[in-house]
Amino acid sequence: MIGVRIYVSGIVQGVGFRYFTRKLAKELGVKGYVKNLSDGRVLAVAEGESEQIEKFISELRKGPRGAVVRDIKVEEYQPNGEHDSFVIAF
Repeated sequence: MIGVRIYVSGIVQGVGFRYFTRKLAKELGVKGYVKNLSDGRVLAVAEGESEQIEKFISELRKGPRGAVVRDIKVEEYQPNGEHDSFVIAF
């Protein structure tokens, strides 16, 4: 089990990116949350098996139609199992 914080920049707010991320996480069995940041980026905090997380990041690089992903920064952390689903945080 690994945990990652994924910072996504580009045209990622107002284009359904958080809903795309939640749907993707549920399909892959990833737990955590996604939220918009005040600087225009989106933050996804995700926990899962290495293979799930790799696929998750790969799909986030593409984003939904209408989004333009310019950069992704990934920080790993030690997961503590606090997430039991994947939600959109506000």
